Amino acid sequence: MQKLPLEKAFLYVEPGPVVLITTFDGKKNNVMTISWTMVKDFDAQFCLLTGPWNHSYQALVKTKECVMAIPAADIARKTVQAGSCSGSDTDKFKKFGLTPLKAEIVRAPLIKECFVNIECKVEDYVKKHGIFVLQGVNVWINNKNKDKRLFHAVGNGTFTVDGKKLNYRKIMQSKLPAGI
Repeated sequence: MQKLPLEKAFLYVEPGPVVLITTFDGKKNNVMTISWTMVKDFDAQFCLLTGPWNHSYQALVKTKECVMAIPAADIARKTVQAGSCSGSDTDKFKKFGLTPLKAEIVRAPLIKECFVNIECKVEDYVKKHGIFVLQGVNVWINNKNKDKRLFHAVGNGTFTVDGKKLNYRKIMQSKLPAGI
C-alpha cells in the first residue's frame, strides 16, 4: 500500500454522475455543472453541495426549486465547459447550445439535450455544510437519446464514462424496495 495525501481521498468515493442544475431566479434561466450530488433515498430524494460562490446558489435559496438534468457522455464536453464560466455574465444555454424546455411543476427549465431531467423542490438547506436536500417531484427521460452512458468526475479535470453494466438483480431481489 502507498499512502496518499488526504485531500485525494474524495477521488475514490465520488460515485455520482456529473449533472447540470438549472434554476430560474425570476428573471433568467441559469445552468451550473456539479458533481457533488448524492441519492438520499429511494423516494426521489437527493442532495447537492454548493454555496454562495456559485451564481445558482441565490436562485436555489430564493425559489427553492431546480431541475437536475443528467447529461449523457455525448454532451460531456459542453457540460464541463458550462461549469467553467459563471451564469452571472454568461447565458450558458445560448453559449453551449443547450435547449431549455418548460417544466411541468417547477419554473426552472428542463434541458432537451439531457438524457434525464428531474424537477426538484428544495426541502432543506444545511448551511453549515452547504447541502441542499431536494425532493424530486417529476422526472423525464429522453428515450431518443442514443447515448445513455453517464460520466463521472474523478478529479484533476479527468472523467470516466460508464461502461459495461453488471447485473446482480437476482442476488439483490429480496432486498430491493417494491417497484425498483
